[in-house]
Amino acid sequence: MSSGNRQHQTATHRAETSARFVAAGILLNLVLGAAKLAGGVWGHSYALVADAAESLLDTLASVLVWAGFRVAAKPPDAEHPYGHGKAAALAGLFVAGTVLVAAAGIAWQSVHEILTPHHGPHWLTLPLLAVVVAAKEIYSRRMLRLDAQYGATALKAEAWHHRSDALTSAAAFIGIAIGVIGGPGYEAADDWAALLACALIAANGVGIARAALGEIMDTVVPPETEAEIRRLAGGVPGVRYVEKCRVRRSGLSLLVDIHVHVDGALIVREGHAIAHAVQDALVAAPLAIGDVAVHIEPARAIGG
Repeated sequence: MSSGNRQHQTATHRAETSARFVAAGILLNLVLGAAKLAGGVWGHSYALVADAAESLLDTLASVLVWAGFRVAAKPPDAEHPYGHGKAAALAGLFVAGTVLVAAAGIAWQSVHEILTPHHGPHWLTLPLLAVVVAAKEIYSRRMLRLDAQYGATALKAEAWHHRSDALTSAAAFIGIAIGVIGGPGYEAADDWAALLACALIAANGVGIARAALGEIMDTVVPPETEAEIRRLAGGVPGVRYVEKCRVRRSGLSLLVDIHVHVDGALIVREGHAIAHAVQDALVAAPLAIGDVAVHIEPARAIGG
């Protein structure tokens, strides 16, 4: 199998695995969102209703992320020679937008509820919230582990989407607990909790947006990633040293453009073989490299 086919198959596998994780998260959002909505209405807790609304909005955003990964799994074609990886970053940018919209909407309604007299929350909403927080945090950590392996902005966005939901639920838990324990006069405690949680949600939305925009705008990868690529290329027999090394992210893969210096007296066939060896070494490394363009430069005869 050629290195190009390996690259494309690996990228497709990563995209399909990510899509399955997102699909499972959609199902989780639907189940927990429905449970929170029912519990909020029955238990007189706007924080829980707001939390349910965020979960259902998350579901819509997750559907787009899932679609983004399905598009990213497509192999390169004549119109997209570098593949479709940027679809995942665009989906991550949309998720950031929905997070910010959700934070603004929940904040607006929280202020309205604080100013409007209403019944205090029921204590039975607390066990429901405890289950929600645990489930969301566990799933968020699973997605962050997958992101650490694949390095996809959309995966990190989805993970923080689930964690934002967990934070909102945790804030609602604290607010409802205060309202239940405090009794009359503390009915708005869960509304204040929802309002405070909005600040955390908005901060996460800004962070997700910055990461997605950075990927779309081809921001440089972390210095340690470039250093490792230089080290691997420099270790290939026949390579005198590495000159330029440009790396950008495209969805679940890295695209590498590298200039290596070799003995200027080599014939074209020998230089070509070294270029292929560099490409193979980089693709085989656990760095999620999807494409490598190797430029061969003649080194000086003495002193390299």
